[in-house]
Amino acid sequence: QRSYNSLLERDINYYELDFQLEFFYSGDTCYIAHCYPYTFTDLKDDLDYLSSTRPRDIFRRDILCESQAGNSCFIITVTDESVPIKQKKFVFITARIHPGETNSSYMMRGLLEFVTSDDEIAKRLRSQLVFKIVPMLNPDGVIIGNYRCSL
Repeated sequence: QRSYNSLLERDINYYELDFQLEFFYSGDTCYIAHCYPYTFTDLKDDLDYLSSTRPRDIFRRDILCESQAGNSCFIITVTDESVPIKQKKFVFITARIHPGETNSSYMMRGLLEFVTSDDEIAKRLRSQLVFKIVPMLNPDGVIIGNYRCSL
């Protein structure tokens, strides 16, 4: 069994990124992000768009619960309601458990756009499955800008 130290001693190249910021004006405020932001407002806008452009028999938005701060935690149902539910399996998908995982919100946006689209594969998925999707499990943490935790 190999030890951790033997793994470090292997001949592996490691890279690092080093940069320097110059501020030309004193008193300015600079915000630096590791990822392009995706806010709770962005989520509500995306869900409003899907609600207004997708048929009600394939896309439904409900409120799963209210957060500690009173924000809505949405649950989305995507399926073909013309097919009996007894013939389908359920798929549960969640994102933004940790508020800093903004990339998961962009993945969720793409997933929602695809499974509600007119694509033949999306139609087949909806006829065989019920998607239960919670696109942002931790809205409070996202709203206040935390990386790992909620309020």
